[in-house]
Amino acid sequence: MTALVFTRRFLTGYIRNPFNLFLLAIVPTIFVLVTGGTFAKAAELLGGTGGPAVETATAGWAAAFLAGIAMYFQAAAARDTDRRVVIAGLPAGRLTLARLLTGGCLALLASTTALVALALRTGIDDPVRAIAGTLMFAVIYVAIGSLVGSLVSSPVNGTVIVLFVWIAEVFFGPTMGTVDQGALRVLPTHFVTLWMVDLPSGHSGGIGDLGWALTATIVAIVVAWALAAARARIAHRRAQRLQPGSILDQVAAASRAAWRDARRNPTLWALFVVVPVVFILGAYAVTPDKPLTFEVVEGGRRIAQTYSQIDVHVLTGASAAVAYLAALVGLFTVLDSGDGDRRAALTGLRPTVLLSARLGVIALAVLVITAVSLATTALVFDAARWPTFAAAMILIAITYGLIGALIGPIFGRVGGVFVAFLLPFLDIGILQGPLLTPEPTALSRSLPGYGGGRVLLDGALTQGFDEVGPLLTGLGWLAALALAVVLTYRRSTRPGRVPRPASAQAWT
Repeated sequence: MTALVFTRRFLTGYIRNPFNLFLLAIVPTIFVLVTGGTFAKAAELLGGTGGPAVETATAGWAAAFLAGIAMYFQAAAARDTDRRVVIAGLPAGRLTLARLLTGGCLALLASTTALVALALRTGIDDPVRAIAGTLMFAVIYVAIGSLVGSLVSSPVNGTVIVLFVWIAEVFFGPTMGTVDQGALRVLPTHFVTLWMVDLPSGHSGGIGDLGWALTATIVAIVVAWALAAARARIAHRRAQRLQPGSILDQVAAASRAAWRDARRNPTLWALFVVVPVVFILGAYAVTPDKPLTFEVVEGGRRIAQTYSQIDVHVLTGASAAVAYLAALVGLFTVLDSGDGDRRAALTGLRPTVLLSARLGVIALAVLVITAVSLATTALVFDAARWPTFAAAMILIAITYGLIGALIGPIFGRVGGVFVAFLLPFLDIGILQGPLLTPEPTALSRSLPGYGGGRVLLDGALTQGFDEVGPLLTGLGWLAALALAVVLTYRRSTRPGRVPRPASAQAWT
């Protein structure tokens, strides 16, 4: 009974922000309705099953993504509060049960929305497999979100880890042409995917794909439960406050504090290396060497050229990696410093100084991400003009770093993570990459990644620079985003602003 009471309170806290419920409805709908066909096309290009099987799997992917991110914040954002409740006398097991039941409710909502969207798009030929498979996807990712939330307190680290696992499953899973690669059988939803889309693996032993899928679900829940209950009793250090001073001292103090915060997070810097390497080398490994023809601009003329699908997919993976990471870095650099920066502003530290320090951290982070991505790309691809290619990668990274810094104060943590994932996914991953969108569309031209994406292709594939218009468009986006970040940040840190109660902040 106690667990049910806490579950009701946790759900009440989650829906206190109406935007969270909106995302539970809109994200699976967009994912399944908009990207289902694109994923099916990508699977066919990569040698996978393609067709209805992939579109069915998108329901599970959508539910998994939402459930994993939502549960991560359930587990991580309220760890100190949970620890105090346990110290006050509530058994850790009951509190952990309440958290997991909350995650189960969120998983059910996400799964329902995804299945409705799937029914609207293609219909559901096998309801038992579709419903059960989608629920198993969501439950496994509730466990993954809880597991990561118990181990990783930094939101940027935690969300990157959850997204990293999710993206690895989507792009390297059995429906995308890798069913027979034994090393990938350890992916959490490998057998769930095979059973859900009725693609027999032939390597499931005596219990069948369904047996392994149920085993993976149960093991994920048990491990998450045990670790979350144990971590509920562990205290955590708190970050130090910024120190104000004269204008030069303020700049120095704010910068030192910002870099000190960044250095305290070695896991984040490790992720800057791991994520681009996996994105780029993974794209290189799974893509078949087939020709792909699309138009490029050379010498002022649009001409049709043929390139290897491997090269085109590597370029998309490299630009998508820097966009994802830069957006998350911008998001959490601003969000995590919000309370401290407001207090510092009240004591006299200028908001412009504080923002300069935060943007300096973002700039260094995106440069590191870009450098790693360029070095990894150079292992498997030789750009026609490396300086132009590198400049385009930096343009994409800074653009999405600013987008992350802008959406944090607007959407909060949970909503911000969803937007920070969906926007580069749709923009860089789908609409700017010639693998899936051979020619720019009116929609792709209106998105922030258009300028950097066209300059990147120009530097990677052609001998002369012909994308002046897109470059100016990209720089215009940078100027507009920088102004919006300044205005939003000054408003959020100005003296006299009363922050929301901690109970409300825990769910945003």
